Order: sequence, then C-alpha cells, then structure tokens
Amino acid sequence: MKHAKTFSHLDAAGGARMVNVGTKPVQNRRAVAAAALVCAPATVRALKQHALPKGDVLTVAQIAGIQAAKRTAELIPLCHPLPLTHVAVSFRVRRDRVEVECAAETAAPTGVEMEALTGASVAALTLYDMCKAVDKAMRIEGVRLLEKVKQ
Repeated sequence: MKHAKTFSHLDAAGGARMVNVGTKPVQNRRAVAAAALVCAPATVRALKQHALPKGDVLTVAQIAGIQAAKRTAELIPLCHPLPLTHVAVSFRVRRDRVEVECAAETAAPTGVEMEALTGASVAALTLYDMCKAVDKAMRIEGVRLLEKVKQ
C-alpha cells in the first residue's frame, strides 16, 4: 500500500502504529515552542496586579505547562514517552497579550518538539481558563515550533 511508504505512522495495511526508534542513536535534543493569549489591556493590568479572581495566574500556568510537557505521551497518540531532562515555561507580558514559550530537552532517539508544543499550549490554555471570568473576547494564537536541535 502506498501509505506505508509515505507516512511513518501507518503500517503496510494503513493502520496506525508507533514508529520504531529503537535503532536510532540517543542524542541530546532540544525544542522550543510558543503560543500567545491575546486579551484586553485591562486583563493584562489585572494579571500584573495579581487582581484576577483565580490568583497567581502566571505561576499556575507555568506549572501546568511543565506538567503537560511531562505527560505528552499520554495526551498525543503515538508519541514516544521521553525521559525529559529539562522543561522551562516562561512568559512575556505585553500590553494586549501574554506570550508563552516552552523549552524542553531530552537525551533520546527521537525529538522533543511535541513536548515543547504541548507545554506551550497547555500553559496558554491555563492562562485562558484563569482569565476567562474577566475577558470573554480572549483568544489563543500562534502555537508554533520555534526551534528544534539535536546534537
């Protein structure tokens, strides 16, 4: 079947499978992903002043992003569970948005980009959840991979 040669996650019969990375060398790998919560300037001011009803929004979102990166293989079908050596979630608070960045590192035979993307996405979702009571027009945008490195 043609799909088996085109898509690494399909077997010869077209069924889903986890790619065998057992013969690939273990390498140090790093990925960085980003997302943004676009919101009203008043929401950003409330966040900066710790005046949102759900408390310390950035700390909770940071922990949620780290935890999500650690659980990526449970959330995304066919992802390999990876021994993460480092995950960092950081924020840049702008006038009308909060920019999220998640960096993930591992020593493994496959990449860590899904962990970085999952961490950034869940951190942004957590920001949304914690701010939704004061801003009904928020949106999450720009979820993307910024960097992928293997050594």
